[in-house]
Amino acid sequence: MNYDVIIVGGGIAGLTSAAFLSKDGYKVLVCEKEEKVGGLVNSFNYKGFTFDGGIRAIENSGIVFPMLRQLGLEIDFIKNNVSIGIENEIIQLTSKASLVDYQHLLNHQFPDNTDDIQKIINELKRVMTYMDVLYGIDNPLFLDLKKDRAYLLKTVIPWMFKYFVTIKKIVKLDTPVYEYLEHFSKNPALIDMIGQHFFKNTPAFFALSYFSLYLDYQYPKGGTGAMIESMKTLLLDYKGEIRTQTEICKLNPQLKQIEDLNKNKFNYKKLIWASDLKKLYTIMDLESIEDATVKQKVLDQKNAVSNKIGGDSIFTLYLTLDLDKSFLKNLFSAHLFYTPSKKGLLTINLNDLKAKLSESGDANYISDKEAIFKWLRKYYELTTYEISCPVMRDANLAPKNQTGLIVSTLLDYSLVKHIFNMGWYEEFKRFSQECIITVLDATLLKGFKNKIIDQFSSTPLTLEKKTGNSQGAITGWAFTNAIIPVVSSLPDVGKSIDTPHPDIFQAGQWSFSPSGLPISVLTGKLAADAVKKQLK
Repeated sequence: MNYDVIIVGGGIAGLTSAAFLSKDGYKVLVCEKEEKVGGLVNSFNYKGFTFDGGIRAIENSGIVFPMLRQLGLEIDFIKNNVSIGIENEIIQLTSKASLVDYQHLLNHQFPDNTDDIQKIINELKRVMTYMDVLYGIDNPLFLDLKKDRAYLLKTVIPWMFKYFVTIKKIVKLDTPVYEYLEHFSKNPALIDMIGQHFFKNTPAFFALSYFSLYLDYQYPKGGTGAMIESMKTLLLDYKGEIRTQTEICKLNPQLKQIEDLNKNKFNYKKLIWASDLKKLYTIMDLESIEDATVKQKVLDQKNAVSNKIGGDSIFTLYLTLDLDKSFLKNLFSAHLFYTPSKKGLLTINLNDLKAKLSESGDANYISDKEAIFKWLRKYYELTTYEISCPVMRDANLAPKNQTGLIVSTLLDYSLVKHIFNMGWYEEFKRFSQECIITVLDATLLKGFKNKIIDQFSSTPLTLEKKTGNSQGAITGWAFTNAIIPVVSSLPDVGKSIDTPHPDIFQAGQWSFSPSGLPISVLTGKLAADAVKKQLK
C-alpha cells in the first residue's frame, strides 16, 4: 500500500500533521498502536462519568486556537480557571492581578520570608512580561499572511522584533528552577511550594511562566478528547486514513517502507515520526541505508538518544463521588494545584531508598517493602496534587448530583518499575490510592471519604504501555539528562523536525525540549509544511 505521507503516532502532533496534509490533498496514513488516537489528549467514559486520561486542560499559547481556525474546526471551549492551595488556604487565578493574592498566600504561609517572597514575585512579573511578548499574537505559522499584508506589516513584523529581543532574555533563564530560586531565598520549604509543582531540573523560565499559562487554560466542552474527535473527523472527511492497533516494528528507509506486527507493509514518500524517538532508531534498518554519510548521521543520533531518559511521569487516582459538584465549588475551581503540607518534599529524599542507581533504575534499589511504602506514605503527605473536576466545567460529564474527580501527582518511574519487578505492584496501587484519599480527607476534602463510589488508578507503567513513551514520560526528555538529544532553543524550533534521514521528519514532545501540547501542535504543523515543500 502506497502513501504520500505516513505518520507514526496518533497523538496531537501526528493528527496535526495529518490534518493539514490531508486537507491539502495528500494521501495520508496515520498508524497508532492503541485502540484510539489522541495519546495524552483523551477522554473516556466510566459508568456515566467522563474523565480526561491525559492532560487536564488545553493551553492555547497563541498556537492551538489558530491551528483549529486554520483547519476550519469549531470547538466550544470553556474558560478553565485554576486555583492554587497550600494547606487550608486556596486562591483562584483569574487575571494578572491574582499575583497579589498569590503573594498574600505565600506571606501567610511563610511570614518570616516576606522580603524573599517579594523578590520572587518580582521575578514572576518579569517572566509574565516575556510571556506577553512570546504569545502576544497568534503564531504566524498558522496565519495566511499572503492574504493579509496589512496584518503582516502592522502586527507580525513589529512583534518579531520584540520576540527576538525577548528570546535573548529568556535564554538566560535556563538555570534549573530550584537553583534559580535559591538566589532569592534560603528557605527550602518556600522554594518547594513554588518549585515542586514541576519536573526535576525544570528550567526557571519554563517553571515561572506557568503563572501566565494557568490564565491561558481552556477546556473543550465534552472533555479534552472532544478536540481529538474533531480532528479525527476532519482527517477522515479529507480521505486520510487511520489505522489503530497498528504498532510499527520495522522501518526500511531505503525502500521507504514500514511494517507492523501483523506483517502488513506500507510504502511512503515521506515519513513523519510522531512517537517515541528511541523506538524510531530501534526499528530502523541501518544496513539498508546506502548513503554512507546519512548512515553515519543516523547511527550517531541513535547513540545520542539510546541512553537518555524520559521526563517525569505521574500517578493518577480517579474517583467517582456521590457528592454534588456544589460541594467542591465552594472550595476551589475546576482545576486546582494543591499542596497539603508546607513542609515540602526536600524533607525527604528518594535517593535515601536507593543505592547507586543503575541505568535501568531498578537493580540497586533496596528490597525492603516496608521502607519503600513508609517513604511513599510520607511522599503523598507532602507532594503537590493536580486536581481536576470535569463536571464543574461541563454539567454533562457526570450523573446528576454526582462528581468525578481526577487527582494526579508526579511519581518516579524507576521506583514504580522496581515495585513491579518485586511483585508488589497491585498492592502498591491500592496503598497509593488509600494514602491519597486519607490525605485529602484530612485536609482539603474533609469527610469526603465516605462519599466515594468507585476508585481506580493509573501509574507511570500505565502511561508507558498506553503511549509507548520511555519511562511513561508526559513531556518528552527529562531535564536531568546532561545533554538533551533534540533542539532545545526556541529560536531554533524550526530545526526540531529534522532527522538525519532526508525522507524522515519528527514531531511531538520528543522532537523539542521543553515540550507540551502547544509545542506538539507546532512541530506537527512544521513537519507537515516541510513535507509539502519537498513533495511539491
